Amino acid sequence: MHSVAAAAEHELPPVLRANPDLDRWVRIDLGGTVTVFTGKVELGQGIATAIARIGAEELDVAFERVRVQTADTAHGLNELYTAGSQSMKQSGSALRQAAAEARLHLLELAAARLSTSAATLSVQDGRVSAPDGKSVTYWDLMAGKRFERDATGRCAVKAASLHSVVGHRSAPRSDLLGIVTGASRYVHDLSLPGMLHGRVLRPPGPGARLLLLDDAAVRAMPGVVGVVRDGSFVGVLAEGEDRASAAVDALRARARWSAPTQAPPPASQVGAWLLGQETQSFLVVDGTPTTQPPSAPPAPTTAEHTLESTFTRPYLMHASIGPSAAMALWEGGRLTVWSHSQGVYVLRGAIADALGLDVANVRAVHVIGAGCYGHNGADDAAFDATLLARAAPGRAVLLKWTRADEHKWEPFGAPGVARLQASLDQSGQIIDWRHEVWGNTHVTRSMPGRAPSLLAGPLLDPPVECAVPAPLLVPEAGIHRNATPIYTLPRMRIVKHFVAATPIRTSSLRSLGAWLNVFAIESFMDELADACDATPIEFRLRHLADPRARAVIEAAVEVAGWSGQRSDAFGRGTGIGFARYKNGEGYAAVVAALRVEDETAEILVDRVTVAADVGEIVDPSGVENQLEGGVVQSISWALKEAVAFDAGTVTSDDWDSYPIIRFPEVPEIQTVLLDRPGEPFLGCGEVTMGPTVAAVANAVRDAIGHRLRDTPFTPARVRDAVLAG
Repeated sequence: MHSVAAAAEHELPPVLRANPDLDRWVRIDLGGTVTVFTGKVELGQGIATAIARIGAEELDVAFERVRVQTADTAHGLNELYTAGSQSMKQSGSALRQAAAEARLHLLELAAARLSTSAATLSVQDGRVSAPDGKSVTYWDLMAGKRFERDATGRCAVKAASLHSVVGHRSAPRSDLLGIVTGASRYVHDLSLPGMLHGRVLRPPGPGARLLLLDDAAVRAMPGVVGVVRDGSFVGVLAEGEDRASAAVDALRARARWSAPTQAPPPASQVGAWLLGQETQSFLVVDGTPTTQPPSAPPAPTTAEHTLESTFTRPYLMHASIGPSAAMALWEGGRLTVWSHSQGVYVLRGAIADALGLDVANVRAVHVIGAGCYGHNGADDAAFDATLLARAAPGRAVLLKWTRADEHKWEPFGAPGVARLQASLDQSGQIIDWRHEVWGNTHVTRSMPGRAPSLLAGPLLDPPVECAVPAPLLVPEAGIHRNATPIYTLPRMRIVKHFVAATPIRTSSLRSLGAWLNVFAIESFMDELADACDATPIEFRLRHLADPRARAVIEAAVEVAGWSGQRSDAFGRGTGIGFARYKNGEGYAAVVAALRVEDETAEILVDRVTVAADVGEIVDPSGVENQLEGGVVQSISWALKEAVAFDAGTVTSDDWDSYPIIRFPEVPEIQTVLLDRPGEPFLGCGEVTMGPTVAAVANAVRDAIGHRLRDTPFTPARVRDAVLAG
């Protein structure tokens, strides 16, 4: 319970400034509940729970009363994409202010009803009380009406010291019961009367085109409603999912294709291939690529040691446990698409552009699907469903990708090479640092103002060509994300090399270029520490001025009980990795303890300690889940994952050919949160990705005495490193 009075006008959060209508953010429902809105989407990361907590806190209603509606173009709250660990910083900050202003308006209505001033009122669970004991509820005041006013910035949000929901563990995750009991409805579960099922026939590889299709027998199969062909795009419509699947299998045997025209290099040669391509090179200054010539000055002549190392990562998959899916309904000249897209407004625009539709006649609704951090097959599945629904107006079409579709046709995470050089003076201080990074684009999402990026587009007749990949020249984006060290260094030269050649489609994958760059920087910091006989902890702190950065490192090693000393037992090791995501978001330090099996050379991570500072924490359990989920995924990438190719075709088409970490391999994880009440939200979804791979790499070096610089760290690479001595 607290009272709030109007405050001096202040600047609105950017997203609220762009969408100031309070009715886009808060609705007082008739049934004693409150709905809060966000233009972000729920990907399993828990944003709906965090948003509900903020709404409950600022409105002074019970958490159980709050409902959350995520992105839907019919509602009008356009927040583009849910990406980059930005949801709390953007949508959370906007909703906090919008809810505070909605509460102030409700108090003003109550003051008029109760014949008193708003400053004298207090609120508890939506009941507004006056000093004389009279009261009225939000639901009495609104009675289903809208606010019909914009946010003004004249109301302060609740002080952190008064929080009873935000930052506390009392409110459970709002969607957990539905997930555990199976009550939650995913996009794959959608069902409408008269619904058809769709499947798409894929080419043998990128660039292949359909030469011949004999579909007569398939059209006659029981339950098959139609075979849809537009250029080289082929799909089927059927009365049941099993019949749609059988029809595509039959079509596959009756189709003849040209050979794939794009041939990615073998996984083991990706690094050499990148270094051999033509590039556009940019000097990165303060995290931003510039047009300055990236010339290389000579190394300092006073250096006691100068080291150089090269690190690589292969193509990686999003590898969502559930394949992508979508539903589409083409009715009366209007299209509705239900999708687990991370950006329904952008998806709506891309589909409208691709098919020449008026965007006002297209609605895109977010429905939760399989978890994914980045640009997987969700948008492509939505376009597939649209193309099939166009052939069956009036009937909804539910389309699901197969496991092979997901593994072979999603946009992969881009490969990369990072080459580092640094010099130390006699005191063990870094006096010169150089970091060059090569890579394909990390962003081929559809974006406003450029050509749509949809898998089926180039197959159509006439083709809808995708946007040509271009270098991102904005701060901390793509290839150069986290390429600039956060350490205090007197001289740095950071160069981004954009490789335009794209033999396979790549796009956003959790943490983008930060995973490789942090892996390289933090591995190299250990190498430099060894060169001057310093411990990894002491060496990092020696070069760190940011007190919040130092605090997470100190917290991680304290909880892990590790002094930084090297292990004296062959096969067992401990290592640390640290970063501030994008050098302006959340901080994380990770300590990994592992063993390397003598007979199999397999790396087994036993224990991981995480310390993180992500600003003010709204949902402690949610933050822990995000941090720990990042640890698990990063370990999986570090030890197992790499996309394999053969003659232009992706051969990693199932879980055997693209292994991921399994439940028995998940380490014990202990997480320490450094909460900063009242500080800005910094985001947590991607902050442990880079520090984890670095901690594992440094622990492997501690365990076997040799450093692995190419991921994944397979048993074969462990054996080769040991044998090479």
